Amino acid sequence: MLRIDREKCTGCKICEKMCPFSAIVVLNKVAQVQDNCTLCGACVNSCPEGAVSIERRQVSREELDKYTGVFIWGECEEKGERLVPKKVVKELLSQGRNLATKLNQDLTVAVLGDGRLAELETLIAYGADRVMRCQHKLLSHYTTDSFTTVISALISKEKPSVFLFGATAHGRGLAPRVAARLHLGLTADCTGLDINEEGQMVQTRPAFGGNIMASIVSPYTRPQMATVRPNVFSFGEPDNSRRGEVEDFGVVLLPAAIRTKVVGIERLRDEGEVSIEDADIIVSAGRGCQKKENLELIRELAASLGGVMAGSRAIVELDWIPHTKQVGQSGLTVGPQLYIAVGISGAIQHLVGMSSAKTIIAINKDRDAPIFKVADLGIVGDAMEILPILIRELKK
Repeated sequence: MLRIDREKCTGCKICEKMCPFSAIVVLNKVAQVQDNCTLCGACVNSCPEGAVSIERRQVSREELDKYTGVFIWGECEEKGERLVPKKVVKELLSQGRNLATKLNQDLTVAVLGDGRLAELETLIAYGADRVMRCQHKLLSHYTTDSFTTVISALISKEKPSVFLFGATAHGRGLAPRVAARLHLGLTADCTGLDINEEGQMVQTRPAFGGNIMASIVSPYTRPQMATVRPNVFSFGEPDNSRRGEVEDFGVVLLPAAIRTKVVGIERLRDEGEVSIEDADIIVSAGRGCQKKENLELIRELAASLGGVMAGSRAIVELDWIPHTKQVGQSGLTVGPQLYIAVGISGAIQHLVGMSSAKTIIAINKDRDAPIFKVADLGIVGDAMEILPILIRELKK
């Protein structure tokens, strides 16, 4: 709760000007808090008289200790007639295993779907102690209402200490709705997770356009929730000797509780085409490619290497490629074995989306381009002159 000390408040209106949500107004020379206050703290930091403060309900250690276990949302995708866990779930398992070990707690994956759910045992091989299978005919396709209801019910019953989501298109929609429904804290788009000396999860994410890394804790609510960017954490080979349990969680869902209906599915890429999130080799184009027609060279180079084409935000905004192929902070995070950046200067927003690549090759005319600071190999020159030579040599 935001509190105003009326004796200290001078009505200077600094807090009113600093509030990003217009949630404070000064009336009769005293600040007044509106219902849309988010407790962001901007007013507290700006008040020169110290008249503004945030009062948070202190949660006892005994109450927090009732919550135990690290949970992961096991997001699935359709493969033929089956629903199987996405790659990001294995990445979350790798990091979740580290957190669970430090907390000395179990690691559980919650998987939602219908009778088509498959390959759940592999989650145990990748580090899970338990898989909770939530099956219902109304979970055949992702809808925000149905998945929020089931995840919220699962949290209320199981009381986990930590709950992680992949920062995918669905994960970025589901996690905040669960957090809002259960009044929980949530950190979005994390690139690092750890446990501090007090047993709290430290959630690290880029802030201010990637110029700083913010470390965030949620000391007042449980579970501690975070979405994690895909392709940030690596995962090893499965250990098929691990043993765990696959349990069924009783799902109660009514059609009336779901306000949206899936009437059709439109594929954003051709059947069998590899997503840039899953690709091992990516050739990425930037504004330095000069014109849309030159992207044929990018496609040809990618095909010669057995990879896929992607691009920066600049050429997405020029409508040269679809948003599904954008790499960067406002696009997708990738982690291929090889990333070739062609005509990309290397803005920080792009770098946070591809810096996990194992090997980076950059081609740019500007020898001072920031992309060269992260590249393993840099080529200074006109990409449109270099690419035909490179393609010709590859074909030999």
